[in-house]
Amino acid sequence: MLQDILLVVFGLIVGALLGFFLCKLYMQKYLKKNPPINEKMIETLMSGMGRKPSQKQVKQLMQQMNRMQ
Repeated sequence: MLQDILLVVFGLIVGALLGFFLCKLYMQKYLKKNPPINEKMIETLMSGMGRKPSQKQVKQLMQQMNRMQ
């Protein structure tokens, strides 16, 4: 009886650790493939819409994006 309980607890701990490391590996791979937005991307997007953004506008937009996350 006690052995069964210990096996279940051990299985839960091993599963949690394995899940954590697999999730960490997946997120690192995902962020390499899809990096978060940066100032250069914002400048490119605004230039694509037909306007040349100033540095102040880019900084303001970055602050808004960071507040939304």
